[in-house]
Amino acid sequence: MVTSPLKLAEIELNPYRDGCPTRKILDRIGDRWTVLIIGALGSESRRFSYLLRQVEGISQKMLTQTLRALERDGLLTRIVYAEVPLRVEYKLTDSGSSLLSPLAALEKWSIGHFGEISDSQTKYDKQ
Repeated sequence: MVTSPLKLAEIELNPYRDGCPTRKILDRIGDRWTVLIIGALGSESRRFSYLLRQVEGISQKMLTQTLRALERDGLLTRIVYAEVPLRVEYKLTDSGSSLLSPLAALEKWSIGHFGEISDSQTKYDKQ
């Protein structure tokens, strides 16, 4: 689905064009860790340790890097509580929360089409 380009100031925003800055946004939200972290956060504030347990297979380093990138992009906020020991929680911003529905649809689609895709892959690999 190719959409018509939008203009922001003097920049033409069209992700199908090489060099369009929206490609970086698509790269971020299309990253597997981003998808899983946003899903794990949902509408709640969550601690680092919770996310590490929920998103199986992610390393501490990758979780830290992804959380920082999402914070930089304005998709989540990092909330530091001045307690002993220090407590840090992460929560989606309004922009981040607006991704929940589309990402949930992709999750549902991937589960619903898993068998069909798996069968197709097996058939293809036998050729």
